[in-house]
Amino acid sequence: MSKSTDERGRIYLPKDVRSRFGERYRIVELPSHVALFPVDDDPLEGLREAVGDAFEEGEADELKDEARRAISEEIEAEDQERSENREA
Repeated sequence: MSKSTDERGRIYLPKDVRSRFGERYRIVELPSHVALFPVDDDPLEGLREAVGDAFEEGEADELKDEARRAISEEIEAEDQERSENREA
């Protein structure tokens, strides 16, 4: 799906997308692109629905810390790869 911004920089999502994923999104800027991620009213409940009881034992703070570590490692790896490609 391809969308353009209007003169004020807004992107309009089709009704079927909003119906499926909701009205709230987090915009994530990555080195090579921008991504939209739906935001649940209760993000932890959304996570539990998505993965079942896999995290039933974990505390919310532990889950957040682990997620932050994982995304930091991923971003650092992408940055390292880009730096190596620029130097080559």
